Amino acid sequence: MAANLSSIGAPYDAARVRRDFPILATHVNGHPLVYLDSAASSQQPLPVLRAVEDYARQSHANVHRGVHALSQAATAAFEGARERVRRFINARSTREIVFVRGTTEAINLVAQAYARPRFGPGDEILISALEHHANIVPWQMVCQQSGCTLKVAPINRRGELVYEEFERLLGARTRLVAVAQVSNALGTVLPVARIVADAHARGAVVLIDGAQAVPHARVDARALGADFYAFSGHKMYAPTGIGVLYAREELLGSMPPWQGGGDMIRTVSFEQSTWNDLPWRFEAGTPNISGAVGLAAAMDYLESLGIEAVAAHESRLLALATAALARVPGVTLVGTAAHKASVLSFTLAGVHAHDLGTILDAEGVAVRTGHHCAMPVMTFFGIPATARASFGCYNTEEDVARFIAAVGKAREVFG
Repeated sequence: MAANLSSIGAPYDAARVRRDFPILATHVNGHPLVYLDSAASSQQPLPVLRAVEDYARQSHANVHRGVHALSQAATAAFEGARERVRRFINARSTREIVFVRGTTEAINLVAQAYARPRFGPGDEILISALEHHANIVPWQMVCQQSGCTLKVAPINRRGELVYEEFERLLGARTRLVAVAQVSNALGTVLPVARIVADAHARGAVVLIDGAQAVPHARVDARALGADFYAFSGHKMYAPTGIGVLYAREELLGSMPPWQGGGDMIRTVSFEQSTWNDLPWRFEAGTPNISGAVGLAAAMDYLESLGIEAVAAHESRLLALATAALARVPGVTLVGTAAHKASVLSFTLAGVHAHDLGTILDAEGVAVRTGHHCAMPVMTFFGIPATARASFGCYNTEEDVARFIAAVGKAREVFG
């Protein structure tokens, strides 16, 4: 049974939470696994694993098209998951919730179905220098297709958005602002409420990449006011291959379909086709039904722990790890913003990030190494790559201690 800590008023017990994740009992190279790669993909708790298995065992069929009992059960599970997502982010209607494969597909959908048909020469799209490739490349493609211009607001050496420059670049020609709520490479938390307000004041719409935010903070789509909000299941304890695009209904309703095929149509003839209602017109083909079921279960699980309690726990671990890592000779912290979430990137003098990751893996410590799909960030800091430790609801102080010890061993090996 999942640890329901918030409902019983108990203090946050990460060791108890950890037992909900069977994979964390794994041993790697003779050591108990320390999993510090949740920013890439978090692990899945028993309630999610069971929900997906129960669906496959008892309810699996294709959705929306069948009148038989299994199809009806699958449809109820799938659309029930959509309602669960609506509640989780406080959207007005399930018509505003589109299931996609992940954040990347959600951003591409907006790029091709909203931006490409509307933008042209003289129009501008504004992003930040912190963005994941998934929030850069789709806009570059739109610029190539439409003739509009991509503008990039700079960051400082702490990895923070230089807001004065962002405001300077945000002008009468800005049609769309697209920024991450939390940087995947550095953990920087951007002032998205201020960004949304300032962009709207200038007539621009706003897309927020919430992939790294949703697992660590409560998101209220209506309160935030963003026009589009995208996130992935696999970073919030759900299966891979499922994600969400939230879009204000009036915008979504004005957008043409991005992909054609089954379930996004109302009628088809060789002369013309007509489109389904929202949100299904953006869900061509058979969807990831079990993924949606798993996503709903993950949201239940995260709320059972208490999102605020999880965030506070992760913040403590981040502070502990940051202070300890800063004391290791040769370590340089990359990304020291005043407001951060759950990500710690660093380099070790004389050691390539990939070699560092290999040594840590030999000690059973899993971190991510590389450019983290944020090559412009690495270029800004003048480095090819970093090692990145990222924390989840299941990490403990012991995980931090073993991580720091493994970095120390790597220093000895390469020293």
